[in-house]
Amino acid sequence: MPRTAPRICPLCEATCGLTLTIEGTTVTGARGDRDDVFSRGFICPKGAAFGALDADPDRLRTPLVRRGGRLRPATWEEAYDAIAAAVPALVREHGAQSVGVVLGNPNVHTMAGALYPPLLVGALGTRNLFTASTLDQMPKHVSSGLLFGDPFAIPVPDLDRTDFLLLLGANPVESNGSLCTAPDFPGRLKALRARGGTLVVVDPRRTRTARLADRHLAPRPGSDALLLAALAHTLLAERPSGTGTPTGHTEGLRELADALASFTPEAVAPACDLTAAEIRTLARDLAAAPTAAVYGRIGSCTVEHGTLASWLVDVLNILTGNLDRPGGALFPLPATGPRPRAAAPGRGFALGRWHSRVSGHPEAKSELPIAALAEEIETPGPGRIRALIAIAANPVLSAPDGRRLDAALAGLDFMVSVDPYLNETSRHAHVVLPPPPPSQSAHHDFAFNGFAIRNQVRYTRAAVPLEAGRLDECEIHARLVLAVSGTYGAAEPSVVDETAIQGALARETADRSSPLHGADPVRLAGLLTGESGPERRLDLMLRLGPYGDLFGATVRPDGQPDRADHRADHGAEAGPEVGPEGGLNLERLLAHPHGIDLGPLRPRLPGLLRTRSGRIELLPAPIAAELPRLRAALTGRPAALVLVGRRHLRSNNSWLHNVPALTGGSNRCTLQVHPQDAERIGLTDGGRARVTADGGSLEVPVEVTDAVRAGVVSLPHGWGHDRDGTRLAVAAAEPGVNVNQLLDGTRLDPLSGTAVLNGFPVELAPLP
Repeated sequence: MPRTAPRICPLCEATCGLTLTIEGTTVTGARGDRDDVFSRGFICPKGAAFGALDADPDRLRTPLVRRGGRLRPATWEEAYDAIAAAVPALVREHGAQSVGVVLGNPNVHTMAGALYPPLLVGALGTRNLFTASTLDQMPKHVSSGLLFGDPFAIPVPDLDRTDFLLLLGANPVESNGSLCTAPDFPGRLKALRARGGTLVVVDPRRTRTARLADRHLAPRPGSDALLLAALAHTLLAERPSGTGTPTGHTEGLRELADALASFTPEAVAPACDLTAAEIRTLARDLAAAPTAAVYGRIGSCTVEHGTLASWLVDVLNILTGNLDRPGGALFPLPATGPRPRAAAPGRGFALGRWHSRVSGHPEAKSELPIAALAEEIETPGPGRIRALIAIAANPVLSAPDGRRLDAALAGLDFMVSVDPYLNETSRHAHVVLPPPPPSQSAHHDFAFNGFAIRNQVRYTRAAVPLEAGRLDECEIHARLVLAVSGTYGAAEPSVVDETAIQGALARETADRSSPLHGADPVRLAGLLTGESGPERRLDLMLRLGPYGDLFGATVRPDGQPDRADHRADHGAEAGPEVGPEGGLNLERLLAHPHGIDLGPLRPRLPGLLRTRSGRIELLPAPIAAELPRLRAALTGRPAALVLVGRRHLRSNNSWLHNVPALTGGSNRCTLQVHPQDAERIGLTDGGRARVTADGGSLEVPVEVTDAVRAGVVSLPHGWGHDRDGTRLAVAAAEPGVNVNQLLDGTRLDPLSGTAVLNGFPVELAPLP
């Protein structure tokens, strides 16, 4: 008989609740979970295709180990023995920096990807960490770190209560949102307009999101920071009615006004290809709205001035009085995040604590630009990366200059991939460790709840028992930590989790500001519940989190305040109680299979600030030093033709091109060209063109459409499945082209190290 099971969708940032239909051990259907406390039944085509992804015949079932130059099936023991023999030996001979770690986007969609990579990097002792963040969101982390002292303190638009929403470089109707976890983003935008609110979209393409808008501005790509600077200048210069006066929690307002003095609407308008009147009207409307929020994403991050644009988004929210205000932009309070503390100066946020070996790129958030990975492998000398561990990462397609990286990976002494597929990157590995299908894994969103538009907590255990011969994804990671640290075979995988638990409890009980100060960490560990190490770690994080039960008052040493007193000491920032039963723990969460609603976002300033001043630092020194480069763009000569990417509802980077149900329709790898440009260059709809940029040329099919503005062409990200040695039958049948091959990796946002994937100059020529 068919049965049903709840499962949180892991295929995009919306984290919708699903109800899976299961026959035996096969997922035969997926629909939206109407009882889910967050998504309320919403589902998109990706979630509906959960079963097809789960049962993809190209998913690897056993580990692969390279023997005689070829990857061959192997046992788990053989795979880990190969890792344990190779990686520690390389570290002993060449040092910790001889090993690099690459983390791909899917890591934040799994429990294992959230819990174990920090332990892996710590075990290796390497600073050569590269992640997908420098291909999308690192500018937002850097700007938040500089403004608020915490790179994870990212305010999100209060979609359900705002009166005015300004979107830049975002197409959430198709992407479902990013750094703004919101099931049914399209429905929320429609609801905004239905209640009399205003939606303004700034995008060089007339996207599906732009079609919903009250106003659509189509500036020249890459000019987002200039436009935002002009909006901020107007607010500072005119002080129109409704503009908030930031006091108390901010510093540097006068210096900010001086720094933006030259970015008048008149000065900026030619570079943006907008009129000064349009810019000034937008600034005044933003300030006059009862509540408003500014939100910028991929299109405003992956450009030359991505960090400045991310910074100015929050500057506008601050200047209009809408930061940390219902209806504006608020900071979520996730259940497994740190407990709020009293306002006090912090350690601040620093950039460039170390630099990459070859080109000297500064680290940001302990990461180096992924665009620098190939040169760190290729270039001889001490510290050269000789071994690479890639977890759910396909940088051959997602990073600039994939051909160069492809060749560099072939020259590694050793490579490990944790990946369900033999894809364009994992085909180079010496060992491939395949995680089970998502139905066989438990799920909690550690990352995305930190960007959610409503505080809530959900956890789903595996919907299908683990198939014989497979390892749980968390155990795969735990064993990997043991293998690279030289202790594989001498310790059980559970030791990795228990060591993490003991470390967290030791820190907590040693913290004088904690209500658990002085408690016995061994005793506390004994109170944890859960069927596995990962569940015990989740239980610990829930108990110690903002809504947690803190193990109950009985385990605290004499003289410590009880939970209610502790919350009162820290004011509203301490977060709400979770019902009459008390605080959160794993057992309580398991009793609510559709999740627990923790309430709307609430103001959290100044408690979350961790800057050295204890205030929002409006003009941090690295930002001030970068403004002259933005100022120079006012007089620069724009390129005749630039390229931007685009999102598809049925896709997520390079992951989902092997699922038949998610191919076709609008999810096609075509070059969109405006009719005027097509006529000028001699291109026809359905014909072919050669597109050329810094990194080389591609031949692509042409789609003539006025959905892009003149002077702009658009090619989607994540394609190029045409390399030998992969096992992706569906994707290889329609491979498309890799847009990032047009880039040579030299175009970076200097503050964040993020690759410039949008707004770069190209040339087009017709092909027969």
